[in-house]
Amino acid sequence: MSHISAHQADTKPVETIHPDNLPAASRDPGIVATALEKLVDRSAEHHNVESAIHAPMHLLTSNPLVHKLVPGIEQLANQYHCGNFVIVRGTGERIFESMPIYARLGMHLLFYGGTQVKLLHNRSVETVLKDLSIRQGKIYDSPESVKSIPSFIQTYSISVDELEEPDITKYKCFNDFFYRKLKSGVRPVKNASDPAGFCSAADSRLTVFPTVDLAKQLWIKGKNFSIPTLLGVEPDSDKARVFDGASVAVFRLAPQDYHRFHCPLDGVVGDITDISGEYYTVNPQAVNEPGFDVFTANKRSVLYLMHERSKMPVAFVAIGAMLVGSIKWTAGGQKGATVKRGDELGYFAYGGSTVVALFPKGLIEFDDDLVRNSGVPIETLVKVGDSLGRSVLPAQ
Repeated sequence: MSHISAHQADTKPVETIHPDNLPAASRDPGIVATALEKLVDRSAEHHNVESAIHAPMHLLTSNPLVHKLVPGIEQLANQYHCGNFVIVRGTGERIFESMPIYARLGMHLLFYGGTQVKLLHNRSVETVLKDLSIRQGKIYDSPESVKSIPSFIQTYSISVDELEEPDITKYKCFNDFFYRKLKSGVRPVKNASDPAGFCSAADSRLTVFPTVDLAKQLWIKGKNFSIPTLLGVEPDSDKARVFDGASVAVFRLAPQDYHRFHCPLDGVVGDITDISGEYYTVNPQAVNEPGFDVFTANKRSVLYLMHERSKMPVAFVAIGAMLVGSIKWTAGGQKGATVKRGDELGYFAYGGSTVVALFPKGLIEFDDDLVRNSGVPIETLVKVGDSLGRSVLPAQ
């Protein structure tokens, strides 16, 4: 299972886990890199995903394989939670989602590796993560990988009833299932008749911030994070000025999520800019760490949308991550396309990742419950089409 209930999670203190809590062997970046490589290789040979990269951190005490790969890591699982609390929208229930081991180990490399430390076969942390991400993508593109689909469904309690193709034997490879399509109508757009509305872009864990400064204060702690660096533009450029003081929505997709992303507004697709970068984990514990510049360091693709009602631009930033090999724009995400709220823009191939949407200052008023939860801060579980907020500007 990908999560446990709030009352189960509350049996132990919840802390941000720094790898200083691990035994010395587990802090060695070389050992951690080797463990990650073995886990990725194992995913090609063993089709129970919980025996490889998806081993849940809260169940490590019953996973002897992982003990052998990362000596002493079970001590961390015994003493701490390794995951994130989220709030279910509509019910207010707090649940704890256990992070898969690959994300935890990826953070260890960030803490202890550094570009100056040579790890596996004389490679840096960044090179190791990139190579493993590409390798994992190839493994899950292979026809043999279909054998991992049943255990992935079971591990993450994925409902096949809402899939456009519910027969899992029809998928050609694991990735084909990973970026699966849903039946028409299962993600209706809330308040679709309201021309001022905006909607959620993904099935995800969402945080929203009325200003960039608030986002940096509460959530995105990377010391080099800025709008120009996120967009890959010069600080004095027109695009940077348009989004000065912007409102920010962060949609984090976990491995179990439906991995197609959708348009949050009614408008027209503009330019798309691809930006090369790293393959760091986008887990909140990395995003919330001042020493990591996850969003502005990672591989990403920026799509600009022109909001039909206000005639203002919105930046839609798809961010790749650890074990994510690709960002694909589909028919709706092509320049010049007219799009409506809820229309598909593209998808991520294997892994968990993030979409960051930037709205010019004053364009959007986020829904109260989303602002309230983000101020804690805690993520809110949302679906594609859920209400995000409303435009507070008059129609142009």
